[in-house]
Amino acid sequence: MQRIAPIFPVRDVRVALEHYALLGFATREYTGGGYGYAVLGDVEIHLGISPEATARASAYLFVDHADDLAEQWRSAGVTLHMPVDTEWGRREGAVVDPDGNVIRFGSPM
Repeated sequence: MQRIAPIFPVRDVRVALEHYALLGFATREYTGGGYGYAVLGDVEIHLGISPEATARASAYLFVDHADDLAEQWRSAGVTLHMPVDTEWGRREGAVVDPDGNVIRFGSPM
């Protein structure tokens, strides 16, 4: 295996791409429509139109410093759940996209 890219269901690819661009991802829409890509370093998320308006997905992003990432995203105007210390030894936060998909992120405490 080489890598994995979660596919998040979205109602509007362009709105979703704008959200991920705010998070610092390089984004592009698939030429045929209905699908898009968000890439940040080695992290890649695919965004696809879903006929199920209630479908949601999530991914966990392992980072070096959860507080630094949270501050970067908050400074960009993104609403998020700030990192907290967990009983399992990680400092974790989360961001939810316009369609309810969740990126949880965490670093060692």
